[in-house]
Amino acid sequence: MKHNNLFIKLISLTIATLFLAVGLTACGGNNDDTSASFRTLDEIKESGKIVIGVFSDKAPFGYVDENGKYQGYDVYFAERIAKDLGVEVEYVSTDPASRVEYAATGKVDIILANFTVTEERAEQVDFALPYMKVKLGVVSPDNALITDVEQLNGKSLIVVKGTTAETYFEKNYPEVELQKYDEYADAYNALLDGRGDAFSTDNTEVLAWAIENPGFTVGIDALGNADTIAPAVQKGNTTLLEWLNEEIEALGEENFFHADYEATLADVYGDAANPDNLVVEGGKVD
Repeated sequence: MKHNNLFIKLISLTIATLFLAVGLTACGGNNDDTSASFRTLDEIKESGKIVIGVFSDKAPFGYVDENGKYQGYDVYFAERIAKDLGVEVEYVSTDPASRVEYAATGKVDIILANFTVTEERAEQVDFALPYMKVKLGVVSPDNALITDVEQLNGKSLIVVKGTTAETYFEKNYPEVELQKYDEYADAYNALLDGRGDAFSTDNTEVLAWAIENPGFTVGIDALGNADTIAPAVQKGNTTLLEWLNEEIEALGEENFFHADYEATLADVYGDAANPDNLVVEGGKVD
């Protein structure tokens, strides 16, 4: 009988210990994950490095040149961020669909990859002040130019997964057949190869691409609502977010983003775009 009582006590103790361990893990695990998954401003400074997610294949905003160096409008901004923080910058190549994940999970400190602000994304990441304005555009071959959305009925429209173009057409024009790609390079190659009738993404990008690719024209240069592009950080990373906002406001006082435009976009767009229609200074949208 004594043996049975001892056995029952041991079983009860084991079960209680297990429940306690599970409870501690559930409570402490979430808190630890949240606090440790992003780096505060002070931690970034102490480390001497900031990790920024950018595109590697989306010229002229973020791309890798023939020397293996990151270039573009977003990269120009990223370099200034690192300089003003007094740290080195480490670039992490991202694609459109992984931008939210990279910011939300702390894989990067900042996402700076032509990231359009949307309500859905704002539920998962914290956006800083904007530094650019954008609408959607549609580029197509000159010999079958698309100048109206209705012309896309029954045709194949190329989009990149995780972009506002994908969301916009799925919501507003479900009858348009979407041909989806993970990477911008693959999407443009599909258009060049004739695997789709047109390609839609930010008008800032398709305008630049059409200039460099004779035989293609942006027949629709302003589609949908005007959106803004902004840096994003992980939810709750208040110190980094506040510093970014102060940085953007201060840079606006020196017209930094117009200088960025001149350095990275002016040669691409030429007379095809007015910088005042694209650039946002100091986070203030007209």
